[in-house]
Amino acid sequence: MDKHNLTVLNEFILIGITDRPELQAPLFGLFLVIYMISVLGNLGIIILTKIDPTLQTPMYFFLRHLAITDLFYSTTVGPKMLVNFVVDLNTISYYFCATQLAFFILFITSELFILSAMSYDRYVAICNPLLYTVIMSQRVCWVLVAITYLYSTFVSLLITINIFNSSFCGYNIINHFYCDVPPFFSLLCSNTHEIELILLVLASFDFTSSLPIVLVSYLLLLIAILRMSSAEGRYKAFSTCGSHLTVLVLFYGPSIFMYMQPMSSHSFDTDKVASVFYTLVIPMLNPLIYSLRNKDVKYALLKTWNKIINI
Repeated sequence: MDKHNLTVLNEFILIGITDRPELQAPLFGLFLVIYMISVLGNLGIIILTKIDPTLQTPMYFFLRHLAITDLFYSTTVGPKMLVNFVVDLNTISYYFCATQLAFFILFITSELFILSAMSYDRYVAICNPLLYTVIMSQRVCWVLVAITYLYSTFVSLLITINIFNSSFCGYNIINHFYCDVPPFFSLLCSNTHEIELILLVLASFDFTSSLPIVLVSYLLLLIAILRMSSAEGRYKAFSTCGSHLTVLVLFYGPSIFMYMQPMSSHSFDTDKVASVFYTLVIPMLNPLIYSLRNKDVKYALLKTWNKIINI
């Protein structure tokens, strides 16, 4: 097809994870279970941290917003991906594709900065316990979250508008299971250098502004913990930070792999594997990690459950 034969596109075709028929049913069942656990787990965290009086602290305030971002970006991707396993041709309209991309970028970027805010919160709680309620006041927490959502909205609109205002060549097959940035570069006729540069600059800024906060916070935390004279105090501090540190490693690894490499280096098969991990698996794991390793959450959950069954 002539690259300059521009066509107005009304819809895209999503290739999905695999085109092997024998894998469609098992993968549908697997990802349906993963998605349902993710939805129930994150909704549970949101409701629990909202209604339980013992969880009204900055730590659980940020945990609630982490669960909100997990719930929304997995829901942005999950249902449409599941449809791909049960239909012969999985199409997505032009405007729904743009909407899916915009919301996905918004919530995945928000999660990046919420995780860094949680790291700073843990640093203040352990290294400056006497000033904790002053430094991490309710107002400060809301300001941090508001700035995160406003900036993420700006990033989302900037990238989405630039991509969908570009010229498409008429090719409408997206080699992915949702509308993500990398697959679009093979569909555009117009020069993609500007969009690639915007994406690289924003991704670099996001990681270089959030990752140092995480690294410095945990470095200072480690120094403070090692200086503790009590073995019980060290264990409690490590236990408090362990869940969050696990989530950080799981999230940053695939994200850096996906968005910090040049577009020419992308392999769509490896991108799909990484995307499945951070769009579906991580949102499922986060509530499990925080609930199974956190005594406060387990106690609040048990207390709420007892209230429900005694009604």
